[in-house]
Amino acid sequence: MSGPFASCTHNRYHRITMKQVDVNLGERSYVVTVGSGALDKLGEVVARVRRPTKALVVSNPVVARHYLERAISSLRAAGIDADGVLCPAGERFKTLRTVSRIYGDLIERKTDRGGILVALGGGVIGDLVGFAAATYMRGIDFYQVPTTLLAQVDASVGGKTGVDLPQGKNLVGAFYQPKAVIIDTATLLTLPARELRCGLAEVVKYGIIYDQYYFHQLEVCAGRLLSRDLKVLEDVIARSVEIKRDVVEQDERELGLRAILNYGHTVGHAIEVLCGYGKYRHGEVVSIGMVTEALLAQREGIADNGIVRRIVDVLIQMRLPVKIGDTMTTAAILEAVERDKKTLGGTLRLALPSRIGECRVHNVARAALAAAIEAHKAWKL
Repeated sequence: MSGPFASCTHNRYHRITMKQVDVNLGERSYVVTVGSGALDKLGEVVARVRRPTKALVVSNPVVARHYLERAISSLRAAGIDADGVLCPAGERFKTLRTVSRIYGDLIERKTDRGGILVALGGGVIGDLVGFAAATYMRGIDFYQVPTTLLAQVDASVGGKTGVDLPQGKNLVGAFYQPKAVIIDTATLLTLPARELRCGLAEVVKYGIIYDQYYFHQLEVCAGRLLSRDLKVLEDVIARSVEIKRDVVEQDERELGLRAILNYGHTVGHAIEVLCGYGKYRHGEVVSIGMVTEALLAQREGIADNGIVRRIVDVLIQMRLPVKIGDTMTTAAILEAVERDKKTLGGTLRLALPSRIGECRVHNVARAALAAAIEAHKAWKL
């Protein structure tokens, strides 16, 4: 097998090397480094970009137990005054209250505009820290060090930051690019299996919306991904970042093309809100949402016949949920969708695939989405 996933045929103990992906956004450009051991290069990367007056590494107790001291040690070894603080783990803490606590930590340490924040953790930490950086003293530099697969392939790249409100996910936020992203694939060895699978949902999404060859390779490599073959994971992460980079470079502020990255998220976010950020993980609701939205595309004649079956099959291979729970009514899901920020002027706008590897944003009638949700509930997967 050739191409970016040639490692699917290699020994799992193949020597790991670093990959780099350049995100070209003019003065906001940065480099994403991917590879085992990348965390130990954090201080070197920060010092090379611009030496800060102080660095505050923000993490949660679960991640900190494994990696906080390494991150701080790397910064200090580069001559950077660094300290660490913890935020509670979990989506329910992605709030303005938690951001306010980060502001307090910065002020307590007399952090000025030459200071930096480092997000060490998953997507919740990345979103919180990025938003705090965007708004503290009208903006300070920050660095993403994602430790979950979901954050490595999605949340850490592209500059979306924000917090949730009780009415919906990410309703308050800012576009604010990091100065660099450091992805240490070895952090995935301590990631719970459920969280690894959640990241694979976003990986599958990239194949559906952008690259049919990539999608095929994921079908072939599912077992190696679930078994945490670091070389295959490195290839997958790098290709996912390249796809997101390609989209973000063309549409940084989501005025057009970037909206295709929301595939599966409209229905997925609605389910997540209705379940109270507890029953499902983010990647799990995206998996379910991709099935609903593919079914909508197929029913509306937008997508090829058979696309749903192929998407469902690969998601099942990745051991992800594909069914909507019976406890959620169609009316409740629609109400949550209509509160989502992807609804514009009362019109539902959904990213829908036309075939594997292609996706566009479509205006969707409320009745059509309702019918697709009902069909999804009734469909024998």
